[in-house]
Amino acid sequence: MRFCFVYILGEVCEGKRRTYVGWTTDLEKRLADHNAGRGAKSTRGRQWRLLYAEKYKTRSEALSREWHLKRDRAFRRAFDVGDG
Repeated sequence: MRFCFVYILGEVCEGKRRTYVGWTTDLEKRLADHNAGRGAKSTRGRQWRLLYAEKYKTRSEALSREWHLKRDRAFRRAFDVGDG
């Protein structure tokens, strides 16, 4: 069985904290893609760290959770992005 993951990435640039929420079936590859500039347009040119991930059995469960996490800024702010 191939699982789906919902993840939160974090980055600090010029004192500004940024987070990004996405989903994938391969966390390591997706993080590498984001850091190599092959991720979503809004993540290009940045160095991201994986802050959080959840595992789901179906794509629809992962997409639903991703939708909710993208709107839950308080949850995303709870993660320490750090300085690298």
